[in-house]
Amino acid sequence: MRLILRQTLSGPQALAFLPAVALAAFWLGGEGWLLLAALFVPAVYAVAGSFSDPGAVADGPRDSTTGLPLREALVSALDDRMDMARVRGRATACFLVTLDDFDQIADRYGFSAAEDVLARTAERLCSAVRGGDIVCRTGTESFGIALGSTAHLDLEIAIQIAARLQSAVEEPVALGASVAYVSCSIGFCLGARAPDTTGQALLAAAEQALAEAQRNAPSAIRAYSPDMSRPVPARAIGLDDLAAALEAGQIVPFFQPQVSTDTGRVTGFEALARWCHPERGVVLPGQFMPLLESHGQMGRLGEVILTHALRALHGWDAAGLDVGSVGVNFSPAELRDPKLIDKVRWQLDRFDLAPERLTVEVLETVIAATPDDGVVRNVNGLAALGCRVDLDDFGTGHASISATRRFAVSRLKIDRSFVMKVDRDPEQQKMVSAILTLAEQLGLETLGEGAETRGEHAMLAQLGCGHVQGFCIARPMPVEQTVDWIRMYEAGLSTATPIGRRAG
Repeated sequence: MRLILRQTLSGPQALAFLPAVALAAFWLGGEGWLLLAALFVPAVYAVAGSFSDPGAVADGPRDSTTGLPLREALVSALDDRMDMARVRGRATACFLVTLDDFDQIADRYGFSAAEDVLARTAERLCSAVRGGDIVCRTGTESFGIALGSTAHLDLEIAIQIAARLQSAVEEPVALGASVAYVSCSIGFCLGARAPDTTGQALLAAAEQALAEAQRNAPSAIRAYSPDMSRPVPARAIGLDDLAAALEAGQIVPFFQPQVSTDTGRVTGFEALARWCHPERGVVLPGQFMPLLESHGQMGRLGEVILTHALRALHGWDAAGLDVGSVGVNFSPAELRDPKLIDKVRWQLDRFDLAPERLTVEVLETVIAATPDDGVVRNVNGLAALGCRVDLDDFGTGHASISATRRFAVSRLKIDRSFVMKVDRDPEQQKMVSAILTLAEQLGLETLGEGAETRGEHAMLAQLGCGHVQGFCIARPMPVEQTVDWIRMYEAGLSTATPIGRRAG
């Protein structure tokens, strides 16, 4: 009743109600009744809570970094808005925003800079919403927004709101002399589509949508739908689970294509480990790799991924497809194995593949940090065998030129942090140009990682980067989907507009 009264008194009908009360009081009882009405009406407004800001958050704990209210305040705000929707037919929604790869920001720029990114993100979200909307911090790198009640809200409008929030968050963040590029994924649920009429139910639905967005990150937006599978109750992943998964063939590579910026043709694929869990769905490597590494199981994982990758390459050949090579990441533990070269040679012979069809991917951090001559011998031994060597995530590991030349590297893979927004930011273009100049002087090929938009792809081509890999081309896919994808992609090349390079 209090909610109905508040809505009645704060709605447009009050414009007719208040003058009518004043005139009736004066007509019936003169100035005395008019004075009583002047005292009575504000009292009714106070009882109804109409003097309080419907978008305000009650006093409570706030986040020390951003100054935003916390998750409890979000649930309370959503409860109010769901009540409003039920009583007055108003619409609302819950949006959840999470920063992609936030741990990499902290690793690269430091904890203080990561805190600055969070604070700036909070400011941008608050600037992008309306006065009646409430922004809260819901996790380490996550934020929640309770949309203020509105007369009309459909899926199309909600997607536009999500895109506006994403655009605001993904603007470059100045960190002293450096610039950080962040991306975010968003999940949301319309109040009308929530499984129940409580704020907690609306938030839980938005969390399911966010989980789906994160599975398609970075920069993904997903709306809740009732057919989304409910999350499996959290249970810690154990080493026995992983060992069984490896032996059962649940951990397999997904393949992401790499294309030439000169011809547009597919030049190779990178094999990326994924755990196809029967209950959890596709589990990304960040959720199981650390456990394998801490228990010395990276060698076994490497054997599994290498076998699947070479089998895929053999299958593409049998299908008459021209795929130059497949890239496989080798961990530091594998690179220290004195029998690594013999194992790789045996696998290549097993599938009747020339060594140059295998690209050995080594993280720049490994080259920058390792004094291990065994690693050097193995990498150079694989190169002498005929395998290509890619220096992965170049620009993040601070490897010196002398350390790079110590290894027989054939290609630099420019890290995604330099590729993001390269089509819009002159500073990014300068960084990429510097890397490309270095590679040219050293006689190395180049590949830009993590190109998410056609603009980034086009700019990398114009700057002279030889190859591109990223979501703008295709997401990592199971091997079963690769043959159809290659054929469809190659068929589309005849109608594609060539991307020219910048005259140098």
